[in-house]
Amino acid sequence: MKNLFLMATVAQAQEDTADVEALRRQVTLSEVVVRSDLNVPRFLQRVKYDTSYYKAWKNLHIVGYTALNFIQMQNKRGKPTASLNGKTKQTVSGGCRTMEVLEEKTTGDFYDRKGGYNYYTAELYDAFFFTHGKVCGETNIVANTNLRVKDKRGLAKNKEQLKMLFFNPGRKIPGVPFIGDKLDVFSPEAAQYYNYSIDTSEQYGHSSYVFSIKIKEGLSAGNRGQVVFDELTTWFDQKTMEIIGRRYALSYAAGVYDFDVAMEVQMGKVGNLVVPQTLRYQGNWFLFTKSRERGVFTATLYDFKPPTP
Repeated sequence: MKNLFLMATVAQAQEDTADVEALRRQVTLSEVVVRSDLNVPRFLQRVKYDTSYYKAWKNLHIVGYTALNFIQMQNKRGKPTASLNGKTKQTVSGGCRTMEVLEEKTTGDFYDRKGGYNYYTAELYDAFFFTHGKVCGETNIVANTNLRVKDKRGLAKNKEQLKMLFFNPGRKIPGVPFIGDKLDVFSPEAAQYYNYSIDTSEQYGHSSYVFSIKIKEGLSAGNRGQVVFDELTTWFDQKTMEIIGRRYALSYAAGVYDFDVAMEVQMGKVGNLVVPQTLRYQGNWFLFTKSRERGVFTATLYDFKPPTP
């Protein structure tokens, strides 16, 4: 049994190495990167199997912070129909976190008569940034942590799928009709649809490496139907190789649902911990079981408090 496990591990490592080498041949390097000492295969390996981005989000469960929360729903002309504008404060003590609403103002039909959300977009925002009651026993450990949709239903399943898309972009997501196997932007099969590049830039006050995946221009309608990510760009600090920002653009139409969304995340630090600092979202999506939703939101996190014993 031990030998079988070892053989499987070696085979997987060889497959991973082959995939990274195949990806390397597709990547365009800027002149600055060519002249630098960047180890490109190792860099691509890091990009493909990165867990630090997921860890940064889990860090939000162990630190205190204040957040400005803005959510606005819009009609087809882009005019506001409902909104929430508020401030919350998360406190962490004794291994537990709680959240206090400091300010909140809503317009339109943001809430229903029972105080619940009228909009799915708001429910998903809540899942990422709001804490209800006291939550204890959480850590920021990502090793051997797998996001799974098995045995989950409804909103809980959708939240888990969204987390997989957020934290492991480019990986396959089970349970999403039509597109689950079209999200692996690193696969050899995806290379025919994308341009890959590594460049350098100044981003958020950091000298950074930029790894960008963008859809090729002029794809046929049939090939366009094989693509979900229009863009996936990630900025890495050149000194620490920590992710300092990420931008997503996704779109797809499947009849029973469609979406066109864009998000950008800027990272910050609390001591040695990397954390999301600003998230901006703009989206237009439809599910056959729900009305079309168009909305924007911004989460701005600040006044971070390091974890205490």
